[in-house]
Amino acid sequence: MRQPWRVAVVGGGIAGLAAAVRLRDRAPAGTEITVYEQSGALGGKLRTGELAGQPVEFGAESFLMRDPTGAESAAVALARRLGLADQIVHPTVGRAALVIDGGLRPIPGGTLVGVPGDLDRVTTVARPAAGADTDGGRPLVGLDADVSVGALVRSRFGDEVVERLVDPMLGGVYAGRADDLSLVTTMPALARAARVEHTLTGAVRAAQAAAPRAPGAPVFGTLAGGLSTLVEAAVTASGATVRRDAAVRELTPTGTGWRLTVGPTRDPELVDVDAVVLAVPARPAARLLAGPAPAAAAGVGQLDYASVALVTLALPQPELPELSGFLVPSTEGLLIKASTFFTTKWGHLRRPDGLALVRASVGRYGEEAQLQRPDADLASTVHRELSAVLGAPLPAPVDGHVQRWGGALPQYTPGHADRLAAARTALRAAHPTLVLAGAGYDGVGIPVCVRSGETAAEEIITALGGSAR
Repeated sequence: MRQPWRVAVVGGGIAGLAAAVRLRDRAPAGTEITVYEQSGALGGKLRTGELAGQPVEFGAESFLMRDPTGAESAAVALARRLGLADQIVHPTVGRAALVIDGGLRPIPGGTLVGVPGDLDRVTTVARPAAGADTDGGRPLVGLDADVSVGALVRSRFGDEVVERLVDPMLGGVYAGRADDLSLVTTMPALARAARVEHTLTGAVRAAQAAAPRAPGAPVFGTLAGGLSTLVEAAVTASGATVRRDAAVRELTPTGTGWRLTVGPTRDPELVDVDAVVLAVPARPAARLLAGPAPAAAAGVGQLDYASVALVTLALPQPELPELSGFLVPSTEGLLIKASTFFTTKWGHLRRPDGLALVRASVGRYGEEAQLQRPDADLASTVHRELSAVLGAPLPAPVDGHVQRWGGALPQYTPGHADRLAAARTALRAAHPTLVLAGAGYDGVGIPVCVRSGETAAEEIITALGGSAR
């Protein structure tokens, strides 16, 4: 009689936990699932804390409600599966601004992550190059080519559109720069349209038309109880054994599965399993893959990451504009790259005493030295820069928190998608019971990580002989 499957999930972020839930739902009854998390905290960049007596996100803030096809996103589907759908709430203020010449200007509508489909609509923040977006009689991008977003937009719209609009929009998501980020990976819909359309404005409009969205439908959501409730519910639903502070240091194929070396070098624990979901960032993944799958390790190891700090301040009755927040072009010379007015943006966080929660994101790729400042220095700089942008001194904070995320945001350089596909193909051919998930390989955002984890679980189920559910 076949023994129950034993599956190890290495990495307790939302991708690994989504994989564990899918394994519980689809794998044969009795499957033993163990989640190994090197740190003491589950959820990865989903972390709800408390500030001034109120829950607040110290990591990811929200998730997309829809996927590119218009269906509900994987994050919404997971929340529904976990019985949390009734806790989904949406922003009550959606308007955001850009910092231009030291002041706030509304972000123009009609753009795709800052790339305009109508140049006349962005003149309030940037001057597009005249006559550069011409029809040359062929698609903008070759069928199998990838370019940086910055290079493409500069060639068609000029420097100001990149520096004042596209760069801060992409920087708010990736903490990187448009000139270094892959079009195919960071803006796949635009990349597909650019392989057909002859102008960039035409490609933007085509990409927007291909993305169905009901008028007035909310774009973003979060959970009223905090995103850590998604983590806790996923752990419960998965029925997995969770090993915290358990570093997996080595993966060794055994012929029938895998042997994990867990824990300190001097006193290691050896664990045998049938399959492994590897849901950790690129560098630790590459180290674990180096022995059993060197070709995959080489491809995965090329992915680099940016570090950021999130500074959250509790301010007594400040004068804040009716905005969800603002983005800052790097040309403005500020430490802040983005700010969110939590208690303005999210109605469920508003307090009768008027205390406001404001968060600023600090650091871009290549600016790690800025993050070496002490917490108090970061917090005071953020407070000073917020006051300058808003044009009036903000009251002294009554509470504050600095959350540092080292190596948190992947930097997808051109060609990333092909490198990752080759790495996964090599891994699948050599070891079908060892699968990569989440951790930035497939893109950023909670829905992408959830979908990546679920896909990895399905691959494991197939490799082990199919579902019994």
